[in-house]
Amino acid sequence: MNATPIGGRDMKDLLAKAQTLTEALPYIKRTLGRTVVIKYGGAAMTDATLRAQVASDIVLMKLVGINPVIVHGGGPEITSYMNRLGLPVEFYDGMRVTSEAAMEVVKMVLVGKVNPELVAAINTHGRLAVGVSGDDGNLVRATQRHERLGRVGDVTEIDTTVIDNLIEDGFIPVVATVAAGDDGGSFNVNADLVAAELATALSADKVIFLTDVDGLYADFSDKTSLISALTPDEAEEMIVFDSLEGGMAPKVAACVHALRGGVRRAHILNGTVPHALLLEVYTDEGVGTMITADSGMMPL
Repeated sequence: MNATPIGGRDMKDLLAKAQTLTEALPYIKRTLGRTVVIKYGGAAMTDATLRAQVASDIVLMKLVGINPVIVHGGGPEITSYMNRLGLPVEFYDGMRVTSEAAMEVVKMVLVGKVNPELVAAINTHGRLAVGVSGDDGNLVRATQRHERLGRVGDVTEIDTTVIDNLIEDGFIPVVATVAAGDDGGSFNVNADLVAAELATALSADKVIFLTDVDGLYADFSDKTSLISALTPDEAEEMIVFDSLEGGMAPKVAACVHALRGGVRRAHILNGTVPHALLLEVYTDEGVGTMITADSGMMPL
């Protein structure tokens, strides 16, 4: 068939776009009404262009029937502000030592800066997103992990009332990972684990972790060894045998935790890949690494 220009555009291009929309229909029907928790991090959160792109993908997911819930931290920005304020930046056992003064900076950055920026990026598309923190409505409660770490907490309880109400009212919740403590103060909590705990509490269909790498590798130095799918047991083996790179162990542990809690699938995606979220949700091939109870290791 010859291409016929319409208003200066090629009919083949128009048909290709129509075909793409048609192919997405089964996935839209399959995911209608499902909840997906997205742990938002890496360059996709700090780079304005990437942030806008991911925000538009999240909005599209919402408009075609998915209930996205966004969870974020903000480690690099917290470090930057602590340096500017002359506060010591110290880590112990992979966690940020969080004094009372540091906790004030954590709340200032996560609740006062990062969260509103993400909400604003989504709301350029309409009245869609609402920002909350774990303090709000006792959404996330925590207790101190270790005295040496100060105001660093482990999640003890998730109360999804606030999130449920926002979803019911048609909003996209954007959650800053600060937790409420029994002493009336706040705790700094690991965003990956909050995403896993929240996905479990919401009975989410899946939890997605956006990072700066394409996924998990059988051999990180060999970029052809990307693993497309594995089971929770296989994922735990990678943690035990210390075969993960680039700080991926906490994310993999969070994936496993969510799956053990009843979440169907967990995904690790490169947030710098254009439309990675849409490719994962609306195509069979997907991108990145999927951890699910009913699949085994399949390097791409």
